[in-house]
Amino acid sequence: MGRCIVVTSGKGGVGKSTITATLGMAIAGAGAKVVLVDADVGLNNLDLVLGIEDGVIYDVSDVEKGRCRLTEALVTHPFQENLSLLSSRALVSGKITERGFAAVIAALRRGFDYILIDCPAGIDEGFHRAVSAADEALVVTTPIPASVRDADKVSDLLAGYRLRRVEVIVNRIRGDLVMKGEALGVSDVRNVLRLPVVGSVPEDDEVLLSQTVGRIANEDSRQYRAVLLIASHVMMGTNTLYDCTAKYRGILGFFRKMAR
Repeated sequence: MGRCIVVTSGKGGVGKSTITATLGMAIAGAGAKVVLVDADVGLNNLDLVLGIEDGVIYDVSDVEKGRCRLTEALVTHPFQENLSLLSSRALVSGKITERGFAAVIAALRRGFDYILIDCPAGIDEGFHRAVSAADEALVVTTPIPASVRDADKVSDLLAGYRLRRVEVIVNRIRGDLVMKGEALGVSDVRNVLRLPVVGSVPEDDEVLLSQTVGRIANEDSRQYRAVLLIASHVMMGTNTLYDCTAKYRGILGFFRKMAR
């Protein structure tokens, strides 16, 4: 039976969908069968992040209502056969029940090693529907106080569910600002949330460039290398964080900081 991990956040705009897509690609690249489930009603864009929006015909509500078979609603990524998407592009809030969503996830467990649910930002009905179907949670935050505070609120809500683990990914870290003491670092976020931090992902212009052409970040990008370490943790329990400050240390780091 596949593991189901919900990827959530306290507020929007923290890069949650990009992290979900990139993590799914990394795990699939390691040989596991992965399905991404877009549960972000209204603001769903996982198909766009993956660059497969033209392939979406049915969504999770069609499966739940019996309008199509599960296999008909799944879209396989054209460049990674181990990665599939179940969209919610046509889903309207309230159109699918918590029980119905859980039933769809249960069916996916029989065919996939990992189910990653892209959870809606915030704490409304969609959040609870997504979390209730999961075994584990990854909370994505950025290293700014407002984002960390919202992540803390979400973490408190997650404590009310029977999740095996709740862990944190800190996204969009500016290593140069951390070195200057002008931005929160991983240890600062860990101390506030009191949860294990299993991913530190740098701010990377490559991500923005990739999204403009509808593809996941290049495999040579700093972001992708950071997410590979998160994938290793998910699959094998390792706990090595990408060092977002490394390029700003030493003499070369001095000139990089001056250039910025």
